[in-house]
Amino acid sequence: MLLELDDFISNLRCPKSGCKLVRKENKLIAIGNDQLQYEIIDGRPILVDFDRSILNKDTLFEHHAISPIKRNSYRGFRGEIKKLFEPPRRKSILCIKRIIFDLDKLTKKPRVLIIGGGSIGYLMESFYTNPKIALISFDIYSSPFVQFIGDSHNIPIETDFFDCVIIQTVLEHVLEPHIVVKEIARVLKAGGIVYSETPFMQHVHEGAYDFSRFTESGHRYLFQDFDHLDSGTIGGCGTQLLWAIEIFTRGLFRSKKIGKLFKLLLFWLKYFDLIIPAPYSIDAASCVFFLGKKQDNRICPKDIVKYYKGAQ
Repeated sequence: MLLELDDFISNLRCPKSGCKLVRKENKLIAIGNDQLQYEIIDGRPILVDFDRSILNKDTLFEHHAISPIKRNSYRGFRGEIKKLFEPPRRKSILCIKRIIFDLDKLTKKPRVLIIGGGSIGYLMESFYTNPKIALISFDIYSSPFVQFIGDSHNIPIETDFFDCVIIQTVLEHVLEPHIVVKEIARVLKAGGIVYSETPFMQHVHEGAYDFSRFTESGHRYLFQDFDHLDSGTIGGCGTQLLWAIEIFTRGLFRSKKIGKLFKLLLFWLKYFDLIIPAPYSIDAASCVFFLGKKQDNRICPKDIVKYYKGAQ
């Protein structure tokens, strides 16, 4: 379950200096440098080094840290309708079950970090409802599901703190994914678990806040400091084809609504993901995933060439 800010405020760190922070009224101030101060808005600290971030301080404060991107909610009725048109993500389900099982064996109260948790991600509900999990979540905007606003290039938490980090469809929205992954490794304890889902063949979404894509091999190499537990595709060829049809018809008719209509009419294409063999899906995946464990050994470039699991 989500922790209260007071439960871990002593574990927060200045994103610029890495120093401990002390609370004084509506601010967090870096110990040893009173010039490094961070505002608290609606109970959520803004822990961002604006000199090194794409975020604009004036805009963020002017809009009270509300998301610059309109985000659809798929909870409740809309969520149930959406499920009818999507095949179950078997790998996601298995990975989440494995993570919760492993965490339960690891410690009585595992600490879990969700990066980009402004909205509850696919299959993430159990982390928010399980009283055994000490959950911390942040994003670049405020929401009821985050305790602070932060930039994942400088995670404002002390080193070796978490048992698990989840970063679901976020790495395409950061400028330097390799730095974010290094930060994930820093805040994880030895043997800590990381779970990542990142697009491969998807069109631009969230406009100006979309920067990168990864093949399945490239995604694995991004997590080169982690031992491989599992990896592969989340959305395969059918899902990718549906993305392509949506953006094609949107552009052809200059209409987002028409693109959505074609996607709705052809939703059944996604079910081909269930019968297309994994090697073919890897070469044309919509989204890939990686499940790993923090280790000291690094995978070398020659190993990543041998790692390739596609059909070519």
